[in-house]
Amino acid sequence: MERTGHRPSIGCQPTMSNSIDRRMLPYSMRSAESRGRVYDEPPDPVRDAFGLDRHRVLSSAAFRRLEYKTQVFVTYEDDHFRTRLTHTLEVAETSRRLAVALGINPTLAEVIALAHDLGHPPFGHAGEAALHDLMRDHGGFDHNRQSLRVIEYLEHPYPRFRGLNLTFEVREGLAKHETVYDQQPSPEVFDGLPADLQSLEQQPTLEAQVACVADRLAYDCHDLEDAIAAGLIVEPDVTSVRLWAESAAPVRADHPDLPLPAIRRPVLDNLLNMLLLDVIAESQRRIDACRPAIVDDIRRHAHPLVDFSPDASAMLAELERFLLERLYHHPRLVRMDAKARRFIERLFRAYVETPNMLPARFAQRLDEQGVHRVVCDYVAGMTDRYCQDDYKRLFEPFEQV
Repeated sequence: MERTGHRPSIGCQPTMSNSIDRRMLPYSMRSAESRGRVYDEPPDPVRDAFGLDRHRVLSSAAFRRLEYKTQVFVTYEDDHFRTRLTHTLEVAETSRRLAVALGINPTLAEVIALAHDLGHPPFGHAGEAALHDLMRDHGGFDHNRQSLRVIEYLEHPYPRFRGLNLTFEVREGLAKHETVYDQQPSPEVFDGLPADLQSLEQQPTLEAQVACVADRLAYDCHDLEDAIAAGLIVEPDVTSVRLWAESAAPVRADHPDLPLPAIRRPVLDNLLNMLLLDVIAESQRRIDACRPAIVDDIRRHAHPLVDFSPDASAMLAELERFLLERLYHHPRLVRMDAKARRFIERLFRAYVETPNMLPARFAQRLDEQGVHRVVCDYVAGMTDRYCQDDYKRLFEPFEQV
């Protein structure tokens, strides 16, 4: 199908869903004003442009695989720990809450959040670190850029075009997605961004900025909850963290004798609400000072407009230092991460050395894209479970296969 570039009319004609555009502030990203899709398509009869994007992300195979990809604790450890999928759903819910409060487009914020981790490899950040090292001399690896690659190329459920053909604004949000937990990708990752994303302006839309903040909030709150559930953090430890202490005080006043696991949820609800209110107030203050008239005023601004106040930023950084020391560097997680890295490193090298073991749909790309990139795509798409099963198939004795 002909590649048409960006046209405001593509997929943006009035639909049943466009009433949401009329309720948003002028500097919001309205679906009717989208820069469109790379490939021309008729408008969807029941969804606006961003609603169609959400449908395509939710329907993708990469989204379904998130259910069996590690967030912090590997997926076989316990059924109650977060997975990459439940993390994504929490980011999407928080993104929508923030977008509604700020009077911007909740559907766009939500779909960026739903797509932001589609490129995450198995075994969480241990898997990403392993692929980053393995791809160091072959274009690099970064899960945010891999998410963009998933929706641009690796997912191809529609016969008329490659990828999901999402709107420019969702793709821009993925290209610009960044949190304090993300490593900076090298400039050559995937030999650069798609042509139309190479000249992005300083900032993405407010909706994309909301998804970045929501990602950080979700990480910090649910990782703390899972660490408590796993018994890696006890109450005397966490009361030294100011955010926790302020959020726990009213709950402890009502329930002084309950154990920590029994009160962790209301405390974390207080903590999240405190931070959300701070983001809303600080972001509105910055927006008012910027006085944007249209969405491109947001893009041209030197700094993000959606962020925490200096005081909340300092408290959040304290919590993150606590999590780094007490959770991410805990011997239990260090052992899990080391094991995961061995799985991925050995699998990767085996497929590079013998690429004819790859499934046909991957092997047929070897001449065009090179063995390292193709193997990287294959391994990054694996779930924890599939990675372990594949490891057994390749390396355990024949009688156990």
